Amino acid sequence: MESVIYREKSQDYFTKEAFKALRTNIQFCGEDKKVIALTSCIPNEGKSTVSFNLAVSMAEAGKKVLFIDADLRKSVLAGKIQVNGQMKGLAHYLSRQASLQEVIHKVDVSNLHLVIAGPVSPNPTELLGGELFKDLIAVARQVYDYVIIDTPPLGSVIDSVVIAGDCDGAILVIESGSISYRFAQNVKKQLEKSNCNILGAILNKVDITAKGKYGKYGKYYKKEYA
Repeated sequence: MESVIYREKSQDYFTKEAFKALRTNIQFCGEDKKVIALTSCIPNEGKSTVSFNLAVSMAEAGKKVLFIDADLRKSVLAGKIQVNGQMKGLAHYLSRQASLQEVIHKVDVSNLHLVIAGPVSPNPTELLGGELFKDLIAVARQVYDYVIIDTPPLGSVIDSVVIAGDCDGAILVIESGSISYRFAQNVKKQLEKSNCNILGAILNKVDITAKGKYGKYGKYYKKEYA
């Protein structure tokens, strides 16, 4: 099992606390919510970063976690990891070019394993809807406490609905100030077609220094703990 090094900026106090709160909220959803898909409306809302840092937070809490990068069209995570050698990914497994054992890799975070996306596939929707992906999820349920799946933006392609059909819950990541209410509702309706429980939404990229109801409160904590 080859190792992966994740290259990401160090988190400030606010970010760490936000992921702890998110982790706790998910745990309160019930022990049966083990396999969770995260999607967004459009690219660049921070979904992949949120997904991976959620997995890290859960692993740091002592949970055994598998993170799956299921964006077979344009993986964002690929630019944030350092791999050793020619590592096999999800696309290799789903196209029968690698075994499940060959695509699960260690990360430089205790309790966390990773499945990278692998090369861009010409037929990602068909691969993700096949039996091999279902088999992967079934095996992961037996081995891990949580399986966090980063999926493509649902406002662009339907892959997330296909993936969510095999999950216990789904979360929508929305960038603050960039998505209209109507657009978010349309994406939510699309996600509901998977019959997967929608656990909630994450408002991302919120400016905590902006003036408003909690502006001074946010600045106070940033001053004390940054």
